[in-house]
Formats: sequence, C-alpha cells, structure tokens
Amino acid sequence: QVQLVESGGGLVQAGGSLRLSCAASGRTFSAMGWFRQAPGKEREIVAGISRSGDNTYYPDSVKGRFTISRDNANAKNTVYLQMNSLKPEDTAVYYCAARIDYSDYVPYRVYEYYYWGQGTQVTVSS
Repeated sequence: QVQLVESGGGLVQAGGSLRLSCAASGRTFSAMGWFRQAPGKEREIVAGISRSGDNTYYPDSVKGRFTISRDNANAKNTVYLQMNSLKPEDTAVYYCAARIDYSDYVPYRVYEYYYWGQGTQVTVSS
C-alpha cells in the first residue's frame, strides 16, 4: 500500500525557516515533489526532484529560498523541503507527491504525479 506522510509544518514568522519531510512507502518512486494550495487558489508546484536527485525544478516564486532533497538510501523514499526566508504568501497546505516511471524527468504539473500525501499546514505570519 502506497503511503506518503508529510511532517514539519507549523506557524512561523516572516523571514523564518521550516523544514518539511515526506516519508513515502509501498513502492520505489521516481520523481517526487512538493506542491502547495492556498485557499481559493489552484495547487501549484514549489519543488520537484528526480529519481537520482540530480535534477530539480523550482518555480520563480521560490527559487533561491526553497531547497528540495531526497534520501534514497536503504530503500527509503524520503524527500525534504527546506524553506527559508518565508513570506506570508507562502502560507498554504503543502503536499508531498510522487510518481513511478523509469526516467530521471522532473514533472511540474499536478496531473503528472500519481500519489499524494494528506498535506501539512504552513502558516507564515507577518
């Protein structure tokens, strides 16, 4: 059974940092990503990482502030999102996502990811 479990969300002041973790189990995943969804807005990617970890994707809105990494050692599928210099507009529910294929491609569209976590709330106060 596939499970993606996020942790690490919370309340932080603007300019602060948070680190999200996602423990994925049940399959060996290729690309993994972090998405967010604010109230009334569409879900959007904030970071993606390829199976090898060699390729990453960030939208301009978070580039230079967010860093995605993954741990594939010992059959783990754990992905992290280090978020620095947080802004109030980063407030959202953050979701971990994963897909299974045989490439080192990093998708950035919601529909390209097959498995999703339940989400963790990140709130940035001004």
